[in-house]
Amino acid sequence: MLDELEKSLPRDAYLSDTNFKNEHNAIFESDWVCVGRSELLKESGTYLAVRLQAQSILIVCREDGELSAFYNVCRHRGTELVPLEDPGPVTGKFQNRIVCPYHAWSYNFDGGLRGTPHLDVDTDSVGLYPIALEVWSGFIFVHLNPDKRSSLVTTLGSGTERLKRYPLADLRVAESISYEINANWKVIVENYNECYHCGPVHPELCRIVPAFRQGGDGLDWDDGVPHREGANTFTATGTTRRGPFPGISDRERTHHKGELFYPNLMLSLSMDHVVAFYLWPQNVGQTRIRCDFMFHPNEMKKSNFDGSDAIEFWDMVNKQDWAICESVQRGMQNRVFEHGYYAPMEDYSLDIRRYLSEKLGETRD
Repeated sequence: MLDELEKSLPRDAYLSDTNFKNEHNAIFESDWVCVGRSELLKESGTYLAVRLQAQSILIVCREDGELSAFYNVCRHRGTELVPLEDPGPVTGKFQNRIVCPYHAWSYNFDGGLRGTPHLDVDTDSVGLYPIALEVWSGFIFVHLNPDKRSSLVTTLGSGTERLKRYPLADLRVAESISYEINANWKVIVENYNECYHCGPVHPELCRIVPAFRQGGDGLDWDDGVPHREGANTFTATGTTRRGPFPGISDRERTHHKGELFYPNLMLSLSMDHVVAFYLWPQNVGQTRIRCDFMFHPNEMKKSNFDGSDAIEFWDMVNKQDWAICESVQRGMQNRVFEHGYYAPMEDYSLDIRRYLSEKLGETRD
């Protein structure tokens, strides 16, 4: 029977430092990567700084309200303009300009050099190193490799059409939780992409979505997975006082949707809230995830608004996922492990092999 199953990636894909470095260069430093929500950067001078391994990124709201991204490095001596002792993300606001904390070289919010104390430097010839930036539905994406850059819409693919009725750009973050998971980033992505594990790992979730007990077989993720009768959202009870998003279909009011936008944005969508997962690999066996819980502003401005029913439920489900992913990572370190297997209902997990083959193949070429 095992001979009939598809083999997973080999052990080195999850355990090799060399493989991890190659992947990070070919994917996270050479493709569109999501770093957060644009709603955080609405006022001139507000910024977001985040680190992708050695690459430090600074995103700033300009005077005209548009966003620009730069390498978070001063042109003088290489100092971080926003110190990042950990990967971040870090948010804040510059007053009138960006000032380097070392020698006080300063920059305009468009990246142009503004001042160099005690030095006569041609400011027109020096500026911050730019990074490509695009926004889709309120999510900020950056691309570090101009030689490999394709359009963001092409990269995101058909998932954008499946989510077109959700008012993603209008939503606001009510709370964020960060997690440090001791597992390779691909283990987490593969786990997100299948529900074969849902029965044994998520009994509470299966009470809301009984179809998950079937091991993921026959689930229509593109069109949504139905809740049990009388349930319409992901909370402990399956219900909430919040109303459905305006504009979604009748089916979307009673079905759950999930999308993975490679390499690092995972979205889980209910009729009243959306959970966004941003995945940032730290090393071969550690991944940082920031989880944003987003609601419609019409609901959030109500005096009785309370998103804790969804947030607490998701935090429980997340911790169940992270625990099993960490167990996978530990288990694969046994010397007898060579590769795993994908069951037929884990078809979506096979995408990671095709995705890696495409990205790593481009690098080799």
